[in-house]
Amino acid sequence: MQAPRRLLSGLQQLRPAARAVCPGPKTCRRFLSSPGGAPRPSTKNNTDYKSWWRLPRRSGAATVSLLASGGVVSLALGLSEPSKPAQDDKEQAAPATDTDTRDPKLPRFRLSEVRQHDRKSDRPWVTFEDKVYDITDWVGAHPGGDVILRAAGGSIDPYWNIFTIHKAPHVYEILEQYQIGFIHSADLVDGLPAAESLEDPFRDDPVRDPRLITLTVKPRNAETPLEELVENFITPNELFYVRNHMWVPQVDAPAAHTLTVELMDGTTKQYTLEELKARFKPVTITATLQCSGNRRRDMTLHSYETQGLQWNVGAISCAEWEGVKLVDVLADAGFSVRDARDGNTDARHIQFAGLESYGASIPIEPAIDPRGDVILAYAMNGKPLPPDHGFPLRALVPGHVAARSVKWLNKIVVSDEESQSQWQRKDYKLFGPNVIHPDWESAPAIQEMPITSAITLVKMGDWVKPAPRAPTAHPPPPRREVSLAGYAYSGGGRRIVRVDVSLDNGKTWDQARLADDCDAPGPDSKSQRHGHKSWTWRRWHYDGIIPLADASSEPGRRCSTLLVKATDEVYNSQPDQHDAIWNLRGNLANAWHRLKVCSECQGAPVGAVKKPTSEK
Repeated sequence: MQAPRRLLSGLQQLRPAARAVCPGPKTCRRFLSSPGGAPRPSTKNNTDYKSWWRLPRRSGAATVSLLASGGVVSLALGLSEPSKPAQDDKEQAAPATDTDTRDPKLPRFRLSEVRQHDRKSDRPWVTFEDKVYDITDWVGAHPGGDVILRAAGGSIDPYWNIFTIHKAPHVYEILEQYQIGFIHSADLVDGLPAAESLEDPFRDDPVRDPRLITLTVKPRNAETPLEELVENFITPNELFYVRNHMWVPQVDAPAAHTLTVELMDGTTKQYTLEELKARFKPVTITATLQCSGNRRRDMTLHSYETQGLQWNVGAISCAEWEGVKLVDVLADAGFSVRDARDGNTDARHIQFAGLESYGASIPIEPAIDPRGDVILAYAMNGKPLPPDHGFPLRALVPGHVAARSVKWLNKIVVSDEESQSQWQRKDYKLFGPNVIHPDWESAPAIQEMPITSAITLVKMGDWVKPAPRAPTAHPPPPRREVSLAGYAYSGGGRRIVRVDVSLDNGKTWDQARLADDCDAPGPDSKSQRHGHKSWTWRRWHYDGIIPLADASSEPGRRCSTLLVKATDEVYNSQPDQHDAIWNLRGNLANAWHRLKVCSECQGAPVGAVKKPTSEK
């Protein structure tokens, strides 16, 4: 018997909440996209919340709600008849003690016995609180089966502390069907297993650079420092932004890591990492990757509250990626690329799956386009992929949302439908600004990214001496030299051709100077080291004079609002405000970037946070 549809849809999306406090900057050197600075690392795992639109209003400008990305593997699902422990197990179960008031009809198991039923066992068990469950009958058909098997032989409590959507009565009711006994009281402390007996899924995660701006620790999600966004065209590996949905998989023998390619007829072909390197011509593509939630914090501050991690402007980075062309591997595996390019195939999507059970897919067109530059990458900036960025192999789909560049890649499927992953079907989508109860199947998954830009550096210079003039009732505001820098980016390989800057909240505009980082071809002009299209951001710089008028609400302070917007080669431009593009998940927040600066060098909100009410 399969789980009901309502449960499948209810459990496949994560909506944990966390909070971080953001102190305001104390110097006049650098500014963030919004007042209060970048969020500090979260010190706790994600916690429960109820309806996202009922979150309490911020107590002040320095408090930012953090909502972890939706879409998570469900760890308790299925309605088939639960297995019962084997007779031998019952006979070996330790008897209950006199002080044990739990159901005497169910056997007691020592944790040492539970550990024998790990993921390698024919009958995997898990524990939750003080109970023992046999998950054999449903784990194979469950979309998160690989994840739940990681907990086999131990407790699922640490996983549910991460994926808090499971802490719901109807989930407990389903899980209870699989209970086979209790943990022996000798292994309990105050009625629960000792903390040291619980596995930490993140215990093997790599050490990260402390300069990263961490939003959540488990799983790790962290932004590139603002100064690095403008300092370097190529982001150093250790400062490349980190977006993890779960833990970092461990690969003990990377050379023997196997990639499986499955075609429409079910035939498969496998390649080790060494075989990929030896059999296919290596290519290098310079490409920017950006999270769909980049600048989500802006949307929250200037419009309504949003779900998801409250990324500032640093969920974007640029690197040189080395690997082999996906189209070459598909052809070698037996896929007819010529028929696909002629439209003579039922194949419509290329699905990617990672070792940690993350999955996503792209339409087949960019995969077979000779100018699409989709590669299977094994190196980043001249070095093997770092653990956080997909070691030993990842997909690299330039111009697309980074969620499609699946890390720790171990399987590719040519299919007539998109990935069944909840991250493809139940997340990374957009809905109208009036929709707070989305029909996930009604919207396409995000693929190519829209145009965006951001101010990442502000340096205030000397005050400008006013020109002599006759006294007036309304003298001009004092002015100050200022230098700005930032980035602009457009997905789909569309080149940025112009960046407009305003120092007076849009009254006047001027054009920034664009860096030529991505204009020069590589050493082989035919292969174009930067790829066949413009897959990278463009850095920009602007020097000007900023007028600082009196702040009406704060006597004695002089402020102005900086604006930046970009245009690409097909004349896509950014929307003025976030209200018109607001969506409950806060994806693709690409309105003009606004930054309010004052003479005291303290940022302040340009708008007030509002809360959505209901669908119109």
